[in-house]
Amino acid sequence: MEEEDLFGEFEEEIVFEEEPYKEGDKQEELGDPIEEEEPYIEEEEPYKEGDKQEELGDPMEEEEPYKEGDKQEELGDPMEEEDLFGEFEEEEEIVFEEEPYKDRLAFYQKETGLTEAIQTGTGELNGIPVAIGVMDFRFIGGSMGAVVGEKITRLIESATNQFLPLIIVCASGGARMQEGSVSLIQMAKISCALYDYQVNKKLFYISILASPTTGGVTASFGSLGDIIIAEPDAYIAFAGKRVIEQTLNITVPEGSQEAEPLFEKGIFDPIIPRNFLKHVITELFQFHGFFPLNQK
Repeated sequence: MEEEDLFGEFEEEIVFEEEPYKEGDKQEELGDPIEEEEPYIEEEEPYKEGDKQEELGDPMEEEEPYKEGDKQEELGDPMEEEDLFGEFEEEEEIVFEEEPYKDRLAFYQKETGLTEAIQTGTGELNGIPVAIGVMDFRFIGGSMGAVVGEKITRLIESATNQFLPLIIVCASGGARMQEGSVSLIQMAKISCALYDYQVNKKLFYISILASPTTGGVTASFGSLGDIIIAEPDAYIAFAGKRVIEQTLNITVPEGSQEAEPLFEKGIFDPIIPRNFLKHVITELFQFHGFFPLNQK
C-alpha cells in the first residue's frame, strides 16, 4: 500500500493571496472594470433659522414652549397652568370618610371611663404580690396601639425589677390598624421584655385568654405565658373566620376557633371558668415559689 496524499493537488490549486482590484483592471468574469469610488460624504451644517428643508418641504421654525394664553390647535382650548394638588397640601391632615382617630379616642375615653384599652398595676392576690394587666375590649376592640404596648412593656419591666409574678388578661382584636406599623412593632417590643423577664430572671408569667383574643395579641404576649389559661367558649384566633374565608376561599368549620377544640390541639393549658381563676392562680403561684407576704 502506497501512501497517497489525497488532497495535495487540491491544496496546490488554491490561491489565497490576491491583490485587490485596481482602477483599470479588467474583470473578465463581470466584463467591465471595477472603479473604486470613495463614499459620498457631504458635510452639512446644522439647520439654522431660515434654512430650507427640501426633504420636508417647509423651513423649520424654532418654536417657543406654550405659554399662558397660547392656542393649542391640537386640543382646541388654550392651556392654563393649574396646581392640581395645591388645596390638598394646604390641609393639615388627610380626611378619611370615617371620623378622625383622635375623635374616636376621645369618644371611647368618655364612653368607657378608661384612658386606653388596658389597665396595669401591682397589687395582691390572696396576699401574694403580683403585677397585673387587664385588657378591655370595649375600648376600640381592645386593640393594641403605641400606648397599650408601652404600658404592657413598662408593667413587665416593673415586675422584672421587683421580682413579681405577672398576670395579663387578654381581650383584643389585635394591633390597632389606625396606627399602622407603630402598632405592629409593639408585638416585638413586648416579646423582648418578656424574654428578659422569663429567660434571664426566671420569673413566672400567666396569660389569660378571654373572648375574643385575636390578631397581634394572640401572635405575641398572649401565647408566651409560662401557663396559658383560656376561658370557656372563648374565641381565640390569629385571623378571624371571615378573613380566612375571604382570603383563602375556604369554609372555616363553625366553632373551630373556640377554646374547647383548640385545647384538644394543645394550643394552651387549662380551660378555667372566671369564678375559679383566683383560686387556681393562687395555687400556681405557690407551686412556683410565690407566697403571701404574711406567710412564713
